Amino acid sequence: MHIRHQIKEKAMYYYDYRYDYSIANLVPDYILETIFSYLSISDLRNCSLVCKNWFRILNDENHEVWRYHCYKRLAEEVMKSDLLTSVKTYKSKLRAFFHAWNPRDCSRNIHIKPNGFTLHRNPVAQSTDACRAKVGFYRGRHAWEVIWEGPLGTVAVVGISTRDAPLQCQGYVGLLGSDEQSWGWNLVDNHLLHNGQTQGHYPLPNNCPKYQVGERIRVILDCETRTLSFERSYEFLGVAFRGLPNRKLYPTISAVYGNTEVSMVYLGPPVDG
Repeated sequence: MHIRHQIKEKAMYYYDYRYDYSIANLVPDYILETIFSYLSISDLRNCSLVCKNWFRILNDENHEVWRYHCYKRLAEEVMKSDLLTSVKTYKSKLRAFFHAWNPRDCSRNIHIKPNGFTLHRNPVAQSTDACRAKVGFYRGRHAWEVIWEGPLGTVAVVGISTRDAPLQCQGYVGLLGSDEQSWGWNLVDNHLLHNGQTQGHYPLPNNCPKYQVGERIRVILDCETRTLSFERSYEFLGVAFRGLPNRKLYPTISAVYGNTEVSMVYLGPPVDG
């Protein structure tokens, strides 16, 4: 612990001289790598602003620094599984981890598995339960994948909500979309839900195949145009909701089936085209 503290002090010493590029650039890469491996993610963000050399190292999303932090925080089973195949770099995997389900913002009938990315709904009768992600958005464009890894049951809803949306209710209902604070797509009957009402069929083609367990649903939130859209198997399904409020909105799901599991992987800005 004492050595860790000394290394961090040394890093902050160099950071204090961030405008003296001659000092910052004298630090060899192998020393920087050792220092960076001991710093927090927020410290690394600051270090990337010190000089071009430090930026060069930290801007490489597959650099050994990000690999170290990735393996330090992510469970080994996740790194070996196919769950994070959509995020290719170590830094993007780490980013996805910090955006994953929030164990402090979910129904009491839900717990987050040790991998950090997958929620498990306990087998509780006559209850609908929801969970939100750790990070919400009120600007920019964001995409994330949702993978339903267990039975859907009678209602399985994917979408977004504000902090004010409820996370548990009695019965088997479309909890996500049950009030004005949430918007969701029920994968079971292909209906859009908001403010307690069905907002129409989705996707628009009536012959669109139903969601199959294990498929990856890509959710696209555009805070600039205030729209929510979905993709499946890289096929854009159209805009589901328009006129979203200028409030922080969180990735959310609600589920009813006992022992079902749902994973969420944050991808960053969506790729157009």
